[in-house]
Order: sequence, then C-alpha cells, then structure tokens
Amino acid sequence: MKILTLNVHAWAEENQRYKISQLADFINTHQFDIISMQEVNQPIQETALTQEELQTYTATEADVTIKKDNYAHVLLQQLTETYYWTWIPTHIGFRTYDEGLAILSRTPITRTFGEYVSHMRDYDNYRTRKIVGIETTPEGDSTSTWFVNGHYNWWDDAQEPFKGQWDLTERVLAPYMHQPLYLMGDFNNVAEIRGQGYDYMVEHGWNDLYTTARQKDDGATVVKAIAGWANNEQPLRIDYIFSNRPIQAQTSNVVLNGKNGPVVSDHFGVAVEI
Repeated sequence: MKILTLNVHAWAEENQRYKISQLADFINTHQFDIISMQEVNQPIQETALTQEELQTYTATEADVTIKKDNYAHVLLQQLTETYYWTWIPTHIGFRTYDEGLAILSRTPITRTFGEYVSHMRDYDNYRTRKIVGIETTPEGDSTSTWFVNGHYNWWDDAQEPFKGQWDLTERVLAPYMHQPLYLMGDFNNVAEIRGQGYDYMVEHGWNDLYTTARQKDDGATVVKAIAGWANNEQPLRIDYIFSNRPIQAQTSNVVLNGKNGPVVSDHFGVAVEI
C-alpha cells in the first residue's frame, strides 16, 4: 500500500494549474492508494458542480457544496486512475476561499466522518480546525481501514494550542480505534523539538511510520520561511503519517521536493510504502 500526504497550498502558488498538472503526473506515475491533502481550497464565489460531475465523490457533510475549481476536483480530472474522494471545508482561507481537507482513495469509500478538533467553531477564523476520515479496504487487503486527514495549529498558539486539539482528536477517534487507522497531515509541530506536540503524540501510543521505516531520508517537509513559520531558516519535519498499530513501513520518503518529483507547494510531501 502506498500513501501520500501533502499540504497543497491550493490556489496560492504561482503557475498553479501547471503545478496541478505536475502533481497529477507524479500521482499517475506512482499510483498511490491513498492521497491525503490539506489546504484544499475552492473559490467561495464559484458556481456549484453538478451531481454528474461528482460521480466518485462521497459527501461527508450534507450541506457542503463542491464548487468549480475545487482544487481536488481539478486534480482528479487529470488522473488516469479512478479515485473515490471526499472533501470538507474547515475555515475561510486567504480571504477568498473555502479551505478544506480532501482524501482520495483508489478503492471505494464505505464510510466517512468529519469532526471539529478545535474548541473554536468560527468559520472566519483560521484557527478553526477539523479532521476528515474515510473507511475503505485497500487493494490486496481484506481489512477495512480508516484513513484520517488533519491540519493542526501550533503548540504555542495563544487561542487554540495544539495540545487541546490533540486531546479532542483522540476523543473523536476513540470509536474507530478497534480498526487499523492511519492519521496523516500537516501537524505544525516539529519532530526535533522535545516536550511539545510531536512527543505528546508519540507518548499517547501513536506510531510514526517515518521512525520505524526500513528505509528513509531526512524527513524534512518545510525548508524555508512560509506562513506560520515566518522566521524559519532550517529544515522542519512537520508533516507525518501515523498509525494506531505498530506497523513497520518499507520506505518513508520526502517527495515533490525538486529531487523526488517537482516542487508543487510550499510544503513537500511524504510518501510511505507499507
């Protein structure tokens, strides 16, 4: 099984449509089973897509409207394999977009959920956060598995610190923990900083597939100053794929970094093969 997670920084990139085509080519080459994407934006003022245009889409929240130029939908049009998918909005992004989370799966989606993991519920505030999960049975497997995608706040955020969001996450995930579960995304907590978010997750029993992988690289997914890390001057490992069971991945590699695939976002991606 191949999993990709990427903060796509949707519609905030120069040459955005070209970069979507580059990402599509990369996915077509590697044929990931699960693709988890954060900052998946759609223009607020755009028109809605029709049901005919959304045949492989599964609605997680009943009142969500998928609009023209939803980043995930645009990407899907360029993929050679059929992917089943869902998307939920979390908050207003860059003042003009519904910013959300998407998961794509090569196998049909059997169940989904979307839940707040922030105490804040203000759609106009970027600190409002959710997670989205899909249940599917990966190709070649007989076990129904949950794949969950999140984009979290920083450890020391004054209004919505990471610790509280992680505590809510564990409450939300509790009903699903009897099944295999993978949690992935942009966690905005640096692996190398002791006593903060990364340690807090690992102390709660989560298995970082990077640390247990038989083959891996340095793991850094942010290497410059970006939004939320305005003064950054060093490589940061803040994008992760966790499992709720002690699984050892064959490989964990940083991708879409200019060496292993083109740069398509202000984050690099993480690809794991299990």
